[in-house]
Amino acid sequence: MQALLNAATRADWPGEVSAVVTDRPDVGALSRAREAGVAVATVAPTDYASREEWDAALRDTVAAFAPDWVVSAGFMRLLGASFLQEFPGRIVNTHPALLPSFPGAHGVKDALAYGVKVTGCTVHLVDEGMDTGPILAQDAIAVSDSDSEQTLHDRIKLKERELLVSVVATLIQQGYTVEGRKVRMP
Repeated sequence: MQALLNAATRADWPGEVSAVVTDRPDVGALSRAREAGVAVATVAPTDYASREEWDAALRDTVAAFAPDWVVSAGFMRLLGASFLQEFPGRIVNTHPALLPSFPGAHGVKDALAYGVKVTGCTVHLVDEGMDTGPILAQDAIAVSDSDSEQTLHDRIKLKERELLVSVVATLIQQGYTVEGRKVRMP
């Protein structure tokens, strides 16, 4: 999220961050967004009786900001059907592995445990699955024998931020097309 806030201050970047919406009221993203003059909101799952009610509230909250794109930067929850239907083909997520390998919350740990020599990051469209949406872009990173989960994740995050900013700028300016699972960005 911070990478997008930073990019939005540049004169050559084609977009703006209209809001930051979180699922927890205690995250640093809220203060960072406020400092950048960006609207904020929190939709906590614990405030709703069911997953469906929370999903509808999240959908309505995000929709009130009228975003062209929804970027799930550090949002570690699956989005429900009503949310996905509100923003079809307009939700972008990042993942710290080269999907389809190592989906889920522990991509870096899983890649290290598997013994891969190359991992990386993925920017993808969000669908109803966990890290299963069409891939927009990927960047590879060599795994060192001395890497810990933290050192590798730190290196991946640097690439992931750059890739996300680049991909979002391209989507804003040029859009994309999907043929099967293949995404083409002009």
